[in-house]
Amino acid sequence: MRFIDLRSDTVTFPTAEMRQAMATCPLGDDVFEDDPTTLRLEAIAAKMLGKEAALFVPSGTFSNQLALFTHANRGDEVIVDQNCHIVIHESGASSIIAGVQLFTLESDNGIWDLEKLKRVIKEQSMFTPGTRLICMENAYNGRVLPLEYMQRVHEIARSRGIPVHIDGARIFNAATFLGCDVSAIAACAETVSVCLSKGLCSPVGTVLVGSKAFVESARRKRKIMGGGMRQTGVLAACGILSLEKMSKRLKEDHENARILAEGLAEIPGLTVVENQRDINLVFFDIEDPRKDGLHEYLARKGVKTLPWEQGFRFVTHHDVTREDVLAVIGWMKEFFRVV
Repeated sequence: MRFIDLRSDTVTFPTAEMRQAMATCPLGDDVFEDDPTTLRLEAIAAKMLGKEAALFVPSGTFSNQLALFTHANRGDEVIVDQNCHIVIHESGASSIIAGVQLFTLESDNGIWDLEKLKRVIKEQSMFTPGTRLICMENAYNGRVLPLEYMQRVHEIARSRGIPVHIDGARIFNAATFLGCDVSAIAACAETVSVCLSKGLCSPVGTVLVGSKAFVESARRKRKIMGGGMRQTGVLAACGILSLEKMSKRLKEDHENARILAEGLAEIPGLTVVENQRDINLVFFDIEDPRKDGLHEYLARKGVKTLPWEQGFRFVTHHDVTREDVLAVIGWMKEFFRVV
């Protein structure tokens, strides 16, 4: 049975071209830095994002935590958004791996009060940890942060000698929405994490980009974290296609999400969260007691959904077609008996 999987854009399968690339790519040993396909992926990623170097790692969480581990020392402070992925969805790894203190700064759906940001940056003293890193996330829970805003955050950080890290798991979605080159977003930070398996169809992997010195240090710490892999070319081959091809088709996913959101909004009692509607994510809530049976009902129709912390979330991606979107809208209306 074919399922329509709306749980996340991590559920995509490698394309036929990716599978062929996996079977035929040249291989080496990445720990010895001689896997030619992985080296090519890293060179492509660095060039696309306008950085000196890149490092292939297993996952987005691994990449973000490696960035913290490399930028900061134990006991240092890292400023993050209160609802960012590093805080909410990385299992408390920041305290375990890097041993840093996270200062969670409240935001307006990803946008900080920059005067408050300036005030909370700390110099190390007898009583306070020093701020060693500022992290942004773009896209942020379905919202794309404006380029001008990110530039201002970076200026504030640089004025205090603090690097910026971007969790860019969906940075290509953000660039698609903004209509800019992905390097323009990456220019607002010293390091960027880019997920290859979130919307870009790779089965595994993330690249962490930055300066040559940073990546050299991160490479050793990747080994410490257990990320020293061997013939990674079989995965990197997919990553190359993710960057060079799949990143250029994301507008289709955004359009399908727009159609899905508009269709769902026609259901009485269902409210789409419009300020998180920039990319391929559709967040919504339902004021109808029947909503508790929705996931089970859709499962019977062959639709996979994921209970969300607050309300509901559907995600479009490469493996969700326009016909799938229209079918889901129809089943949703049927469930709530909308005529």
